[in-house]
Amino acid sequence: MRALFLRELRLATRAGGGALTGVLFFLAVVATIPFALGPDLNLLARIGPAVLWIGALLASLLGLDRLFQADREDGSLDMLVLSADRHMLALTVLVKCLAHWTASVLPLVIAAPVLGLLLNMEATAIGATALTLLVGTPAIAFVGAAGAAVAVGLPRGGVLVSVLVLPLAIPVLIFGVSASYAAVNEPDPFLPPFLILAALTMFLAVIGPVAAALALRYGAD
Repeated sequence: MRALFLRELRLATRAGGGALTGVLFFLAVVATIPFALGPDLNLLARIGPAVLWIGALLASLLGLDRLFQADREDGSLDMLVLSADRHMLALTVLVKCLAHWTASVLPLVIAAPVLGLLLNMEATAIGATALTLLVGTPAIAFVGAAGAAVAVGLPRGGVLVSVLVLPLAIPVLIFGVSASYAAVNEPDPFLPPFLILAALTMFLAVIGPVAAALALRYGAD
């Protein structure tokens, strides 16, 4: 599994531009908001956590269509589906999701505090938003694996993956933003929405790879 994880990281690096494209898209979304709303710093600070979460969510969708694409092109995906049993295939998908998150989504989490300064956010809000992104964004990768598995054999599957994944990621967005706001808006409690967000990530860490494995096996059949 460690060798597979390192292999996926190398493939993500060789694909070129995955992490940089996501960060640039994230920056473009965040930088556009002040132009649309005007120079109201108090308003930007209030909506900052929601803006960062929406930008990270949309940027996370960019590379999902490439999750299984390289394996399909070199034929290793067919060999993996035919040779591995259901549980091993789901575990392989889980490792691929973790590698994808590390290579493409973790840079967004690292960039979030810097972009939070552009929105005039308080230090507490920036820290809470970064923490919720760190905990919540893996769920997007897990549920995205199922969408990528469904669309892996389709031409221009990237749009279909986004359409499939975005509605399923809405609960993650809701509790991530709720926890971020609760950290700075007393007496709203931070812990309940944060724990629900963590529970969603753990739940999707099981359901997402299993659903992706079933979709890959059904597609091979």
